[in-house]
Amino acid sequence: MSDTIEIIIEPGRNVKQYWRDLWQYRELFYFLAWRDVLVRYKQTVIGVAWSVIRPLLTMMVFTIIFGRIAKLPSSGVPYPILVYAAMLPWQLFANSMSESSNSLITNSNLITKIYFPRLIVPASSVITSLVDFGISFVILIVLMLWYQFIPSVRMLTIPVFLVYATVASLGVGFWLSALNVKYRDFRHVIPFVVQFGLYISPVGFSSSIVPANLRFIYSLNPMVGVIDGFRWAILGENIQIYLPGFILSLAFTIIIFFSGLWYFRRTERTFADII
Repeated sequence: MSDTIEIIIEPGRNVKQYWRDLWQYRELFYFLAWRDVLVRYKQTVIGVAWSVIRPLLTMMVFTIIFGRIAKLPSSGVPYPILVYAAMLPWQLFANSMSESSNSLITNSNLITKIYFPRLIVPASSVITSLVDFGISFVILIVLMLWYQFIPSVRMLTIPVFLVYATVASLGVGFWLSALNVKYRDFRHVIPFVVQFGLYISPVGFSSSIVPANLRFIYSLNPMVGVIDGFRWAILGENIQIYLPGFILSLAFTIIIFFSGLWYFRRTERTFADII
């Protein structure tokens, strides 16, 4: 009787099987996302209020510096609403970038023990930021009521720009999470990038104040398109989108997303060995 040869095929080695695995492991995605939400809010002194305090304090500082002292234009809307409408997508992007960049390192024990599509880890970390976004959005409604600002029907397009912001967050997150496994120095760079990005993005001011000859190049910042889109949706007729810059920002965001996805998939097989 001849010996039987058993062949074990590791899943996820080809692209088609990998995307099937992503769907099969969707419950792991839900578990990791829910765990991150619980860890973020459980056993905290302030709790959910922390998601409100940070953008609210930043909005107040920017309103005083740019609105009261520098007296920058607010496009005919209350300056606090102008700033807070930008703080919503920025907070989503910054939190997602910080959480996803460290997600693989945080889950190193899980990665080294079992197989699953590693893409689930940075993707699930974005869910916590979406929860923060939902909580912070309530404060925007309160601000509108306080200043008696009536939004237009454009508010219905917010989910579209929320997807836009999420894609931008995931693209950068894929890049940073993969690079952070190989080069641990990136964990020291990320806080600086977040702080620097806050000031070069049109959060505390309107992008319309950027000189016309620089505005197209300025739109290479992916967050310019995201923030302008949110302001266009929330502030109505008071805000007009600079279409060439918006298209450039959107195109660059798509490039970052797919290039980040490509690099993550390319380096994914080595994570368990070097993490």
